[in-house]
Amino acid sequence: MTTEGTNTDPHTNADPGTRSNPGAGEGIAITDPHDGTPVGTVPVTAESGIREAVARARRAFPAWRATPAAERGAALRRAAHALGEREGDLADLNHRETGRDREEAAGGVRAAVDTLLQYAELAPLHRGRSLLGANEALDLMRAEPRGVAALVTPWNDPVAVSAGLIGAALGVGNTVVHKPSERCPHLGRLLGEVLEPHFPSGVIATVIGGSREGEMLVGSPDVDVVAHVGSTLAGERIARIVALTGAHLIRENGGNDALIVDADVDPRWAAAQAAVGAFSNSGQICTAVERIFVHRDIADEFLAALTEEASDRTERGVVAPLVDERMRETVHAHVADAVASGARVLTGGELPQGAGSRYPATVLSDCAPSMRIFSEETFGPVAAVMTVDGFAEAVESAAHDDYGLAATVLTADLAHAHHAIDALPVGTVKVNAVFGGAPGGSAQPRGRSGSGFGYGPELLDEMTTVKVVHLGAAVRR
Repeated sequence: MTTEGTNTDPHTNADPGTRSNPGAGEGIAITDPHDGTPVGTVPVTAESGIREAVARARRAFPAWRATPAAERGAALRRAAHALGEREGDLADLNHRETGRDREEAAGGVRAAVDTLLQYAELAPLHRGRSLLGANEALDLMRAEPRGVAALVTPWNDPVAVSAGLIGAALGVGNTVVHKPSERCPHLGRLLGEVLEPHFPSGVIATVIGGSREGEMLVGSPDVDVVAHVGSTLAGERIARIVALTGAHLIRENGGNDALIVDADVDPRWAAAQAAVGAFSNSGQICTAVERIFVHRDIADEFLAALTEEASDRTERGVVAPLVDERMRETVHAHVADAVASGARVLTGGELPQGAGSRYPATVLSDCAPSMRIFSEETFGPVAAVMTVDGFAEAVESAAHDDYGLAATVLTADLAHAHHAIDALPVGTVKVNAVFGGAPGGSAQPRGRSGSGFGYGPELLDEMTTVKVVHLGAAVRR
């Protein structure tokens, strides 16, 4: 079974479930993935509207750049508090447009508020460096805003991701034109309506559309920095466009994250970790667990516990629907391909009856690297498992992948942990926890997963450029 184009672009900002390339004056119609009922239609921003948004951002840049950093931080704080006041409305739209659990969606809004507040404090503290030069001179490196920032954001954690990029860009003095995913245009429009009044005219604008509108935006010669969070194929298209304009590019794109389960860990604990990594938000997370390598010594116990975890989640109805039916078709096509190639379905793997785009939590055993379920990002609630004879084999197999976002290792052996950290070619390695980490963490994706720091204090470096200054002493008349 296949889908159109064997969609390898699972969390793309071009929504095949509505209109991937809506024309000027058209609208994007969204249906609720829970039951297929209409949510509404949002007008697409015409090409002239995109050009004007960029032009207004360009005109607003000199004054916003000259605004004292403390005042920019104060504006971010006001915007953050306004966002918090609309938590319920934003969470409800997220639930209705993308299917995400309401409480998880509300948590995303709270994370967005916290992120804006963090950048309100961090951005004014962003500093350059002094250099050791001659005693009678001053040498320094100063950080300056790049200019107009074009931000293209995804649907799977839309408020938190958008707030991070917006906060970092505005905090250091850039102006922003934001294109949210067309899979959640109502939410993206509301986010803009909440944030924009707290900044001078033209400093931040929202445009609505699909891949065509996104390419118009990032390809504008007046854009100085582009940040894209979304699928690899969309990110690679953007990279080709930006290569011609010279804008600085930040990409946090798809992943095919591995989970390695060593022989010396509790198999039930490991299964619980795998379930969280594979099934949270129905697997629609960039750093979701996509490939599992389990040591043969505990494979049977691990698979039994993981199957129990998956069946329980499906029976309790806590697996949220996928964002749309096309996404569900892609996930099911990956499962069907694996089964045809020799994988076994231990639970799930069947299309539910009725309206909406739900898919059960699914566990596959006997998987192999040649299967699409292992070689492509599935972006659904599927735990695909391969049994290995040793830890070194697991690390070597996990390392053979085009993506480089993150990986997780479950082991009680410190030497094994060090080996995995050194050998896995990814931006983030997590040991004994599939999610988590210290506040302010950031990472550089590798391979087809992108480039540049997309989060944390380092994002402020990406949003600025460095000018080296040598200030010498003049010889007076």
